[in-house]
Amino acid sequence: MCEQESCRHRSGQPTGSRRRRIWELGTHAHCPVVGVCLPIAALRRLVDRTVGGQAIASDYELHCGVIAECRQRTKMAEVVQRELDRRYAIALRHAARAKTTQALALWWRAALGTNDVAGALWATLTHPRCDMPLEEAVLQEIHMLQHQLGAATRADLQRLNELIDENTVLSRELGAAQQRCTRQADEHARTVAQLQADVVRLRAELIGRDTALAAVSEELRALEGSVPGLRSRAELGRLVERQITRIHDLERALLRVQQEVERERARAELAERTLAEHAQPAAQDRDVPPEMPRLDDRAVLCVGGRQAIVPVYRKLIERVGGRFLHHDGGDEDGPTQLDATLASADLVICQTGCISHDAYWRVKDHCKRTGKRCVFVDKPSRAGLQRALSAMLPSEAPPATAITDGVAQGE
Repeated sequence: MCEQESCRHRSGQPTGSRRRRIWELGTHAHCPVVGVCLPIAALRRLVDRTVGGQAIASDYELHCGVIAECRQRTKMAEVVQRELDRRYAIALRHAARAKTTQALALWWRAALGTNDVAGALWATLTHPRCDMPLEEAVLQEIHMLQHQLGAATRADLQRLNELIDENTVLSRELGAAQQRCTRQADEHARTVAQLQADVVRLRAELIGRDTALAAVSEELRALEGSVPGLRSRAELGRLVERQITRIHDLERALLRVQQEVERERARAELAERTLAEHAQPAAQDRDVPPEMPRLDDRAVLCVGGRQAIVPVYRKLIERVGGRFLHHDGGDEDGPTQLDATLASADLVICQTGCISHDAYWRVKDHCKRTGKRCVFVDKPSRAGLQRALSAMLPSEAPPATAITDGVAQGE
């Protein structure tokens, strides 16, 4: 019965509904079926299990031997049949839906575009409606597909080798990156630990500072409690400081008013003196009065004064043996220069009506600190300078005097 069905199939007239077995296929179909549908590792396991040992043949010899066994119904052919049916059971169920040769061919064409080409090959060749033309077409397409797969496999192997090389390089770079990350993580951990230690230390310092502050506050409260009237004394001290500041402000305001009055008076005197100097040009060169004391090379500093009277002062001081020093009181000369000139002077004459507030307080403070003899003159003139020198040189004269309108007064 099997031989009759096989003969009718080979004649191109498939009959019946029973699927064909592998030994019923044409001899030219065994090689692609065994080679495509069974991986060599699976084929070797089947052979070893069937023969009850371990096959020592090569892959090619093993392939050819199984093909020879499948040409007839042998034990090996039945094992291969069962293995293929089990492995491609899903493809067999799908192919069984095709009831005609044309439907089977369409299903085969569609299956070529899927990943289960091996299952489609086994299901198509063993289908009861697979005639000789369809079988030849399927085997031809599988033959060409094997060539294409071989070329693709070679390309895949080349690409695989390239990927292996690239993977090696990337693995080395990854290892280096991992080492860098490990080092950075260790450094970060050390930094975090150091910062945490700093936080603990700073917290301890803060607690210590708060404790010390609390102790000082408690001590302060105890001291305040032990000294009655301490707060009132502090208030009186602050009140005294405010009064001193107010006195200084009033003195500065008074000095400004005096300077304004002196400037107005100086303008009137300058006009009168200019007329007198034109009438008696030699009056300034008269001899020094006999009662003028000798300066014995002392340095006399004149602070302030109008520019027209400065040469008269210089000539008068130099004629009695002194050295003349001058500072304009802040109009052009700076305060630093005033400090240096005060340090080098032996006697100081201050024109209070022609200097700035800062210069006035600098002169007053310097003479008070050093005990240097100083006369404050509010009316610059030759006679006023003579009276100032006469008031300064006697040993009993006070360290600081003021001459106002020709009369020396203690300040």
